[in-house]
Amino acid sequence: MPDDRPDAPPMADRAEPATACVIGGGPAGLMAAERTAAAGLHVVLCDAKPSLGRKFLMAGKSGLNLTRDEPFDAFLPRYGAAAGRLSPMVRAFDAAAVVHWAQELGQPVFTGSTGRVFPVAMKASPLLRAWLARLDALGVERRTGWRWDGWQGAALAFETPQGRRSLRPDATVLALGGASWARLGSDGHWTRFLAARGVGLAPFRPSNVGVAVPWSRHMSGVIGKPLKSVAFEAGALRSRGEAVVSARGLEGGGVYTLGPALRDGAPLRLDLLPDLSAAQIADRLRRPRAKASLSNHLRKTLNMGPVARALLNELARDLPDDPAGMAARIKSLTVPYTGLHPMDEAISTAGGVSFAALDDGLMLRDVPGVWCAGEMLDWDAPTGGYLLTACLASGRWAGEAVARRFTPDP
Repeated sequence: MPDDRPDAPPMADRAEPATACVIGGGPAGLMAAERTAAAGLHVVLCDAKPSLGRKFLMAGKSGLNLTRDEPFDAFLPRYGAAAGRLSPMVRAFDAAAVVHWAQELGQPVFTGSTGRVFPVAMKASPLLRAWLARLDALGVERRTGWRWDGWQGAALAFETPQGRRSLRPDATVLALGGASWARLGSDGHWTRFLAARGVGLAPFRPSNVGVAVPWSRHMSGVIGKPLKSVAFEAGALRSRGEAVVSARGLEGGGVYTLGPALRDGAPLRLDLLPDLSAAQIADRLRRPRAKASLSNHLRKTLNMGPVARALLNELARDLPDDPAGMAARIKSLTVPYTGLHPMDEAISTAGGVSFAALDDGLMLRDVPGVWCAGEMLDWDAPTGGYLLTACLASGRWAGEAVARRFTPDP
């Protein structure tokens, strides 16, 4: 067991197995702890919160989306500019590997119609319990309520319920998350410690977050209602996902996917009928209307639902009378969003430790003996299984890099 006295000698000076300290009890940290302990190292897992996996549990409340069952060539581009650096990690622990890992933990899975993979139990808690039991069996020592407070000389400093403590492991894996959902532990406090060591950091920006739209009172009847079978577009990105009309704007996978373009201020456009061309819509609108209101005419001729009709009324009040002009608006409706919701409300964040600051094994070039993994790295991905897969894969990659450093070649 590592000595937490400030004057404790380095573990390398003792006739004991090498010791690793993993800081952060989310998916990346748990996976790093698993792979490091499996190689025979003594692992101490520290987390600032009273229990582990809090954000993991929250993400699983509406159904834990583990990964996405799709070809690797379609999967990898979801990581955008970071795809090249993440490629070897995700290839080594791809969707099939995630499924196998969950099944080994006694959690059968199923694949939905869109390719999303979920545990049959849907919740995250059974998987987390089984995972923690595996870590216990591997001898991983848990220290909860231990908030990392940077370095004290060569030692790791922590604020704990018992006061200030320190550890001097042979290897450290940081898996501290980004800067969203601070109440669950991801508050980005660690950036000042790495910045002080000269580590290159990209500023945090919200990802997978809703857009703010100042609705008029006419939208009150559809607040909280889902918007389905539409397409969203911003910049070069296009999405066929769903969204919910909230009191403050639009939320859901349909807009989350467009995050990189929306962060840069690209216009947001909505195609209310993506399965019909503008010409087809215009032809249908030319059908006799008689005394029907425009709303009823849209409902009958285009099968347009109440939420879509409300948005058309809200965002195109100067709707042209001619069918061709009306069809053009329906196919490209500008949403006047005023920005993104606050970063702490985001599901994830872009930004963090630059890949240029890391070697191929995710060890910090300027802080030897310290590896980084998970959402604290500067990468971005939409929801739908991509986020969790990369967190698991990068945690595994860092853990195995540590294991190789301290495990003799056979």
